[in-house]
Amino acid sequence: MSNILRITEQFRLFVEQAKSLYVEMEASAILVLLDGSADWVRVKKVVGDPSPFIVAADTVEQLNLADDLGFKTIALEMAGNPVYDRLMQAMLRAITDDYIKPGSQIVALYGGFESDSIDTVSLISLKEHLNRLTSTDLRSLNTTVPLETLKTIVNLAVEIGLSGREGKPVGTLFVVGDKQKVLAESRPAGFDPVRGYSRSERNIMDPRVREGIKEIAQLDGAIIISADGTVEASCRIIDSPADNITLSKGLGSRHWAAAAITRSTKAVAIAVSETNGTVRIFQNGEVMLRIEPTNRKPFIWKKFEYEPPEN
Repeated sequence: MSNILRITEQFRLFVEQAKSLYVEMEASAILVLLDGSADWVRVKKVVGDPSPFIVAADTVEQLNLADDLGFKTIALEMAGNPVYDRLMQAMLRAITDDYIKPGSQIVALYGGFESDSIDTVSLISLKEHLNRLTSTDLRSLNTTVPLETLKTIVNLAVEIGLSGREGKPVGTLFVVGDKQKVLAESRPAGFDPVRGYSRSERNIMDPRVREGIKEIAQLDGAIIISADGTVEASCRIIDSPADNITLSKGLGSRHWAAAAITRSTKAVAIAVSETNGTVRIFQNGEVMLRIEPTNRKPFIWKKFEYEPPEN
């Protein structure tokens, strides 16, 4: 059973302190990080105007009714992870969802010692913690792949890079969009765990499917995902030629496969490094974005130029 936030006098005092900091420091938002759910009606009575507030918890269910009451919400799906990692992910998601702007300041409220209470207030400068990753950047990467699909897969890749599976490093490769050409330029590595399931049971937007993908990510081969988020195949060997492709020294076969498939198709590839969990996004045979999972700092290397595949 998840924790329920205690609405105490301490909570009221921390909220008032956060609101004062928000005004005095001209911050962009007040981020409330919860380790469980809350009575959102009571929370709204305490905070008053909910518009400056972003509330983050681990599941959609824990945020039930918060949207209806005017709070901006973020479902992290990172139960059990350290507070710092969840806080960094919440800020990254807030940027990609256009809740806050890169380089701004936010006030953060969270429980550093007790999971069912708020006992810490911090003023965080995003310039020091996060570089630029916005929905505009991701939109420029995809014309045919919906933004929500892309964001979901990138977030999943970052989670895999950060925590692996059961504490063990995991490297994997997602190839998104232009599925017919991608399937034509790849072949099965062996048994495909997603084969035989209906399309509704293979959609990456379903949290249960994402948990299953974390298991499949431990197997060899790429995971092929269509623009609508359906996992079309897994454990695929990429056959695209790597001619005239140049990558940084030290990148392995997974990254060469990502570069090759994006050079010969209109797909976007997202590779997770097994050695350090770094996430790299490929397009047109090149690395376009790198995300370091230890501090979740994204680096935009260049602007994307992406045209939809011809039908």
